[in-house]
Amino acid sequence: MENSREVNVLDERKQFILFKSNGGCSGNGIKCDSDSVSGAVSQRACVYCGARVVLNPITDAYHIVHGPIGCSSYTWDIRGSLSSDSDLYRNSFCTDLRETDVIFGGEKKLIAAIDELVEKQNAKLIFVYATCIVGVIGDDVEAVCKNMSEKYGIRVIPVKSPGFSGNKSTGYKMACNAIMQLISPYHTEEKIEGINILGDFNLAGEMWIIKNYLDKIGIKVVSTFTGDANYKNMIEAPKATLNIVQCAGSSVYLANRMEEEFGIPFIKVSFFGIEDTSSSLVRIAEVLKNEVAKKKAIEFCKEEAQKLEGFLDQYRKNLQGKKVAIYVGGGFKAISLIKQFDFMGMKTVVVGTQTGKKDDYEIIEQLVGDEAVILDDANPAELETFMKEKEADILVGGVKERPLAYKLGIAFCDHNHERKHALAGFEGVYNFTIEINQSINNPVWEYIKDSETLESGKECDL
Repeated sequence: MENSREVNVLDERKQFILFKSNGGCSGNGIKCDSDSVSGAVSQRACVYCGARVVLNPITDAYHIVHGPIGCSSYTWDIRGSLSSDSDLYRNSFCTDLRETDVIFGGEKKLIAAIDELVEKQNAKLIFVYATCIVGVIGDDVEAVCKNMSEKYGIRVIPVKSPGFSGNKSTGYKMACNAIMQLISPYHTEEKIEGINILGDFNLAGEMWIIKNYLDKIGIKVVSTFTGDANYKNMIEAPKATLNIVQCAGSSVYLANRMEEEFGIPFIKVSFFGIEDTSSSLVRIAEVLKNEVAKKKAIEFCKEEAQKLEGFLDQYRKNLQGKKVAIYVGGGFKAISLIKQFDFMGMKTVVVGTQTGKKDDYEIIEQLVGDEAVILDDANPAELETFMKEKEADILVGGVKERPLAYKLGIAFCDHNHERKHALAGFEGVYNFTIEINQSINNPVWEYIKDSETLESGKECDL
């Protein structure tokens, strides 16, 4: 066990790995929220990726990628965000910069692209992403956007997202800055008794589930960022009396700016699992000082939890004592997952995030058992080492982690942006439990783990 730690972990990475059995977060705690270690093949994406993750679900926005065509293909309809209105956001537009543009500049191509979108598509809101190439050659994207906004009387907003200028978290900030540039002109002292939902991207329709809950307890949703959002809806946001933050990694920065500039306070919430969903609905009502809504929230959550109790009992016997590895984007999601698995009688032995903060990791440390290992910005070698060492039965992660789990003969649950079924709210508990059970108790794993079959190369009779 000790050898696996020494052989597979780079010296520079040891500060990013915490073994709870060694005393946990003593001193300065786990190192996190910093650039990836060079050569570690990090799981983190680039600045441009982080920006697109946040802005892409705005349903009626046009997204121009000012850079090579490869950057544009990154978000070509790969997200599970759903729309109740336009499907425009499913498209990417690109200036397709080539070698000659690197030499002579790409501003003319960008101007032509904006001209074409306005004339042929009647665009009213355009985001322009400055990629790595633009950061190198120095195109003045801000000036172009300003001039084109004035020329057509529309909103053309630059997104400073050269991939090399930071990490995915930096991209979140750049997207939040773009959102603030969009909504700041609509700052008003007029207030609506209602909330903005920040950091939910309507994966598999989860925003609709949350809004439905809030409607049932009598709380109005003013605007959403950015799942199923649109231009008209977003500019109403400064009127809200409270922001709730679902994905802390992507949206706390935006919430802080809205509090400073618009005077809108915020709270962090989570709608993953019975415990967090229930507490979040009650807390929202409490912060709004709406006693009627609070009473309705308590009653509603009690009813929904009771409906699920019998269902969960059927599965606990199949899941009791199973070991879990978690590797997700944000710390708040990881915290909710640990609670869910604990409720199901399962034990989290490996947990890591891409963008978690120190306070997230301190909470994670308190929730997991002494045998757990905690990772920040893990690479595949580390995940493989610790999943094997801790004998994990299932990995909860994203699309990049799926092949790793299957290679090791470990069950997998997709909890990332590509998924097509809702995992939030009480409905999400139902879907999540069924998926975990079907994956972890699938008979295929017994065949894969049969060492004689693997060594001999025999075909499995499935």
